[in-house]
Amino acid sequence: MLEQFKAELLEILYYLMDPNKRLFVGYIVGAALFAFLVYVTQQRKLKNDKGFIYYLLNPKVWLHKSAMLDYQLFIINRLVRAFLWAPLILTMVPIAIGLSDALEWLFGIKQVFSDIESSVTVIFVFTLVLFLFDDFTRFLLHYLLHKVPWLWEFHKVHHSAKVLTPMTVYRSHPLESFLYACRMGLAQGCAVGVCYFLFGPTLSMADILGANVFIFVFNVMGSNLRHSHVKWRWGDTIERWFISPVQHQIHHSRQVKFHDKNFGTALAIWDRLFGTLVLSGNTRFLLFGLDKKEPSHRSVIDAYARPFIACKKRLFKKQNKASLNTGN
Repeated sequence: MLEQFKAELLEILYYLMDPNKRLFVGYIVGAALFAFLVYVTQQRKLKNDKGFIYYLLNPKVWLHKSAMLDYQLFIINRLVRAFLWAPLILTMVPIAIGLSDALEWLFGIKQVFSDIESSVTVIFVFTLVLFLFDDFTRFLLHYLLHKVPWLWEFHKVHHSAKVLTPMTVYRSHPLESFLYACRMGLAQGCAVGVCYFLFGPTLSMADILGANVFIFVFNVMGSNLRHSHVKWRWGDTIERWFISPVQHQIHHSRQVKFHDKNFGTALAIWDRLFGTLVLSGNTRFLLFGLDKKEPSHRSVIDAYARPFIACKKRLFKKQNKASLNTGN
C-alpha cells in the first residue's frame, strides 16, 4: 500500500512530460508565450505594472486560498482515483467491440469502406472522429452537470473557485472525475467501434508525441489560459467555431447573464446548437465563484462532503413536498 502511494505521488510529476495531460510542459510554454502577447498589448492599461513575470505569476492569484485548495484537490483526487474507483471506470475495448458487433448485426456488413486505398484518409477520418466524439461528450456531460440539480451540487466544487489558475482544471469532486473518466472510455470506445466497422481493424491515429493531433494543437494554443486571469481572446469569427480562453472564463463568471454559457471545451459548434454560446467581445472584468449567498469550499473535506449534504437536503425537500401533495 505504501509503495503504491509513493508510486502515485511520483506519477503526478510525469504530468509535465505527458502530452495527454493539460500540464504538459509544451502546453505551459505555449500558454506563457500567448500570455506575453496579451501582456504586451494590455501593458498600457495595467495599473501598477510590475513586469511580465509578476503579471503572469501574480501571488494574489497563485497564493489565494482558493488556489491552495486547487493544489490539494489535484493531489488527493489522484490518490482517491487510484485507491478507490479506478477499477470501476468504463473501458474502451468492450465498448468498441460491442458497438462494432451491433453495427454488423444491424446492417449485415462490415468494413464498409475497406476498399479505400489511401491509409492517410483512414488515419485522418479516425483521428477526426476520435476528436469529435471526445469533444461532444465533454460538452454533453458538462451541460448535464449544470442542468441536473444533483449533479450540479458536485460540479459546484469546480465553480466555487474564486481565482483561476491552470490547476483549477483539476479542482473537482471525485464523483465528477469518475464521470469524466467513464465518459472518456465511452467516447473512445464508440469512436473505435464505428471506425472498426467502417474501415476494419487496421486503425491508427495521427498524433504528436502520442496525443491526438487536434487536441495537441488546441492545447498548444493556450488551453492553460482557460483557467487564468489572462484575457486571451480569439475574435468573434474564430470564437463562433472554437472556444477561446476568455470564453471559458466567462463560463466561470458569477454574473447572472453568463450563467450556463460556453459549455464547450474546444469546439463552439455544440454551444451554438444548444443556444448557449457567448462571445468574449469587450468583456473586461469578471468575478469568479458561486453566488454571494453560497460560500466557496474551505477545505478538501468541505469540498467532498458538502455536495452529499446538499443532495440529501434536496431529497428530503422533495419527499416532504410529495407528502404534502398527497396529504400525508
